[in-house]
Amino acid sequence: MGNSDSKLVFKQGIFKLSETTAIPAGDIYWTGFWKLPESAEDVFSLFTIADVRRTRDNFLINIETLLNALISRLVVLRHLPAFPDPDLAPPKEALNCVRVITRILPFLYEVEHLESWEDKLFWQRRKKYSKNEPHNRPEVLFDGSNSDGLEKKEEEDGMEDETIEYTKPLGEELIDTLIDLLFYIGFTLPHAERSKSKVTYAIWQNGVGSVTPMQSTKEIENNRTEILRLLLTLSSKSLYLPPHLVPAKGVKALTYITTCPDKQIVLSLLCSQLNTTLQFNGSTWRVPYDSVVTKNPKQVHVSYCLQFLLILILYPIPDDGHDPPPKNYFRHFLGRLHRPQDFDFVVEGMLRALNQPLQATSSYLPGSQRSVPWAPELLMLFWEALQCNKRFRTFIIDSGRANEFAVLVLFYALEYKTDQAKQGVVRMCVFILQTLSTEPEFGKHLNKPFTTQDSLPPTVRIPDFSGTYADFLIISIHALITTSKGKNDAIYPALLATINNTAPYLQDLKASSSTNLIQLFASMSAPSFLLANETNYALLQSLLESINAIIEHQYSSNRIFVRTLLKARRRFEALRSFTLESGREELERLNRQKKESADGANELSSPTRSIRNGSFDTMRSPQSVRTPSLSNVPEEGGTFTIGGDEDSEEEDEREPLVTPSHPSPSNQNSHTPSRSSSIDEPLPTQLKGMSEKARGKMPATQTAFSRHSSSTSLNSHPAAIVSPNVGFTPSPLWIESWLPNLPLHTILTLLASSSNTSTSIPPKSLPAAIDPSPPRVHLFSWTPMSLGWYESLLWGFIFASEMMVQKGTVGVWNGSNIRLFRVEQAAASGPSLMKPMGAVDAVGSNLVQRIGRMGVKGDAAAPARESVRDV
Repeated sequence: MGNSDSKLVFKQGIFKLSETTAIPAGDIYWTGFWKLPESAEDVFSLFTIADVRRTRDNFLINIETLLNALISRLVVLRHLPAFPDPDLAPPKEALNCVRVITRILPFLYEVEHLESWEDKLFWQRRKKYSKNEPHNRPEVLFDGSNSDGLEKKEEEDGMEDETIEYTKPLGEELIDTLIDLLFYIGFTLPHAERSKSKVTYAIWQNGVGSVTPMQSTKEIENNRTEILRLLLTLSSKSLYLPPHLVPAKGVKALTYITTCPDKQIVLSLLCSQLNTTLQFNGSTWRVPYDSVVTKNPKQVHVSYCLQFLLILILYPIPDDGHDPPPKNYFRHFLGRLHRPQDFDFVVEGMLRALNQPLQATSSYLPGSQRSVPWAPELLMLFWEALQCNKRFRTFIIDSGRANEFAVLVLFYALEYKTDQAKQGVVRMCVFILQTLSTEPEFGKHLNKPFTTQDSLPPTVRIPDFSGTYADFLIISIHALITTSKGKNDAIYPALLATINNTAPYLQDLKASSSTNLIQLFASMSAPSFLLANETNYALLQSLLESINAIIEHQYSSNRIFVRTLLKARRRFEALRSFTLESGREELERLNRQKKESADGANELSSPTRSIRNGSFDTMRSPQSVRTPSLSNVPEEGGTFTIGGDEDSEEEDEREPLVTPSHPSPSNQNSHTPSRSSSIDEPLPTQLKGMSEKARGKMPATQTAFSRHSSSTSLNSHPAAIVSPNVGFTPSPLWIESWLPNLPLHTILTLLASSSNTSTSIPPKSLPAAIDPSPPRVHLFSWTPMSLGWYESLLWGFIFASEMMVQKGTVGVWNGSNIRLFRVEQAAASGPSLMKPMGAVDAVGSNLVQRIGRMGVKGDAAAPARESVRDV
């Protein structure tokens, strides 16, 4: 369909779809949908959103007939021996069927009242009539349209000599055909002379499960890309559900795929996507900043492989009452990987991709080294491997690679900490750290010297650093809390849990990390923080447990830390005698001091102050509607601030600041061309510390960080942190409910044992009065609500990626009514190399064309993608 006449014919056919009632199923008209279009762009540009919706709303029967015709033709082509012969069974016809189905589905999913119709069309068994029927019947390619009332007439006739069989639902037929087409010789696999069957479940790339490289072509990869895009679209029903319904309701297409009992199909698809993702090397030579001028189909292919793989692995199968609950075989077999060479391949592939932005210091051109576009998805894959495969977790720790991953995770968290559009990535990174920290060996490996810190990018590099990975971890966590401007309140419990889990094994902490820990204590024990919320004391309790663990288990190896703690003895002793009256007096004193220091100073007229200048935020009373969090809390001398507040006065009145004790909904506004943001983010709940002995007594089926196939089988443990109470008024009785239970015994005993109260000389050995308690592990619990957040995070990655990878007329979900998160459009950006304006039009266009002719492969639209990447 390369000329305007054929395009006009196709467009006229689309108009007929929405103007003619019940077009007969056997009409030759339907063949135009798979014979006329030449590309995906043709389908998406000519079959507009308005066309789809108009037909759906006015003549739904035609949409049903069209889907039946397209799927039937696709099934016929898959079984033709000549396929994909360009003359006898053209592959273009199969691709066009795939494209039109991809175009239609999102606009069926978006309408809630069509759900029962969709279930009947795709997921009910279909009737199939026997060949020896006693009377003639018009030939129908498929069952389901009933446009001529034939089925009703047959029921009335009640003919006993006619046999009816039931075949698989249309949705299952489509999925089976698509998966077969992913492994079809000559279409998505190279030609093989000795193959007995056209469908061969061969792994696309060498790596896990295969040591033999497979040749591939651009055409083969493009065909796979289109099939994968339709599979993603079939699975995207979640985009049109609110987050809390996603795990419980599920998606029938994903349930069918993930419960596939055929081990060969599961392993072939799993390994093909995994190997394709990890074999990609985006750091090879290319024209710097080439992403501005060229698109790379290879990257699109890799992106779809990783995204569909994650969709399959993450999917929690809804419990339909079966015992045992159904199993997600993709997640199951990922958890069964065990060969060291497979783990080596996975680790090397992940590190190669995730390390790219850290190599910027070795580049001669600033910015020429960027993150791979799917870095957030790759971090998610790493987290999934940690959670479902304990042997993988053990491997990366024993091989010494866990420290590398910890540095990478901290880099991405610190890189995005103040980016409103990237808070989902930051939170995921923190949970990855907590997952690693549950392994005792990880804490021990943190004591290794960190000698390559100077080669890190400026965002994570610590000036004049000399210490271990443990020092780097503590300083980085401190930075995440103190410099994130209050955007990361929801993950403070997980950050403190990471310190808590590793504390019993940390040795030789340097002065900088020791000071950071004591600074955090000073801030969390300040009256303005403790009296702000009825549950903020839980964060202080977690930090005190970490300090106790260092003292009790590594006293002799942490002399610097102990001396730093002794210097702050007044703060610990003051906490022991804390009362509501003394706390309010301290708040009033600080407010007076703040007001006096602000008089006559123009630079202090703003409600916010710069952290770099060592100032702190305006102190708010505990009864304030906007409850203060760790920001607003001064350290000794008033030079320490955690967080900050850049919101305007109007925003303060419109939306209360959520304290660190409650996961905050993501209601951020976008300043990018377009982006997605999560509506509700109930993060995994923190569990109280559990000793190793207690962990050993857990039921065999209840392992750390495991997610059962059924969302309803997830244990919803009570969190240590609960939601804040707006208008909370502290009382003496409330203080008495938690103050006596703070774990201060170890610290106060050590203070009492120091040789001289006026010095910071620690005792030579641990005082006998201190009885070390066993190390406790702080886990988190997956609940259906938190799984909804997690799935919405992944679909946010996919949605934003698709908007830019296929920018223009081919965005699959562009323009549809997404319910899983909010999609916002901002004003279009100004002139760019791709869109020059004014006097530079000719020069810019010529430059784009000349560089484009070089045929250099590059990262497609990555700079733009980074701005829309996350929820």
